[in-house]
Parts: sequence; C-alpha cells; structure tokens
Amino acid sequence: MRRIVLASSNAGKLTEMRAILAGLDVELIAQSDLGICDAEETGTTFVENAVLKARHASANSGLPALGDDSGLCVDVLGGAPGLYSARYAGAHGDAAANIAKLLSALHGVDEDRRTAHFHCSIVLLASAADPAPLIAEGRWAGRILHAVRGHGGFGYDPIFFDPATNLGAGELDASTKNRVSHRGQALAGLRERIGG
Repeated sequence: MRRIVLASSNAGKLTEMRAILAGLDVELIAQSDLGICDAEETGTTFVENAVLKARHASANSGLPALGDDSGLCVDVLGGAPGLYSARYAGAHGDAAANIAKLLSALHGVDEDRRTAHFHCSIVLLASAADPAPLIAEGRWAGRILHAVRGHGGFGYDPIFFDPATNLGAGELDASTKNRVSHRGQALAGLRERIGG
C-alpha cells in the first residue's frame, strides 16, 4: 500500500478526500499528523496553490503528496472571493465571518444575478521535485442563497444552492455531495488517471 500525504489541515477537506478516494491501494496521511504546517499560498491560480501545497508537504515528509486548492467564485463580484475564499473576512478559516461578509456583499442582489461556482484544483506529486504532476479540476455551478440552509458540509456550503439536486450544499448528504461537488469531480478525474 502506497502512503500519500494530504497537503491540507482542513478537517472537512480531509474527510471528503478520504471518502472519495476510499478503495484505492493508498494510505492517506494528513500533513498535520506528521507535524507539517500549512504552506504559504502565494500562487495566482488554484493550480499554482495546489502545487505549492503538495510540494511543501512532499518536501517535508519525503512522501508523494496530494494538494488541493479550491474556492467559491461569485460572478457579480468579479469572481471573488476566489483564491481568498478561506480568508475572505480576514482570519483564515473563519467560515461564519466569511459567510456573513459574502451575504452582506450580495445584499439586495436579485436572484438571477447570484450565480456562482466552486472550483477545485487537485495535484498529485510523486515527489517534491516531480516535474510532471497529475492535475485534475472540478467545477460546481450554482447560486448563492439569501440565508444559511442546512447543517452539513463546511465553508460556504450553507449558502450555496445546487440546482441539479434542488438543495443547498449544506442540505446534501455526504455521499451525494462527494458525487456532485467540485472536489468530488476533481478527485474522480484523478482516480481515473491513476487507475482507481
């Protein structure tokens, strides 16, 4: 069984990745379990940040690494919060503050102009110096709700509406979300490429 370090300390992402990649002949290890801190996200695209995270985790562990960078892009806000989704309101990972700031920014915006999508870039590196990483991406289109719905998921899920299921992302059960979400799509693409 091959060991791969997951280049994230986000508990929600780790849970989703482990569930979606279950059944592969790999052992997924959180970087935090190895004492590795988060990489600085200095890239200008989701792919660049995913590569930075994976290289950092691989260099510090000596293991192959799986990096993920994802975010919510709201059309009427020019794609914001985008790369800065986790720290939109200032502090990294404060989901409640991020949601409050986004709902405030969209106050008074009509339903048909609240379109948005989640984007996810996944990168798998064989080593820190791997010159040809495997890259898979996913996109989940929907719109921003006017208020929080549901108690599932994490991050912006409570205010994201998925028209395909006619439910908010916070109302989806984990298996449905893992099938339709941006991260689910990207990881499914990665599974195909590595023969899972």
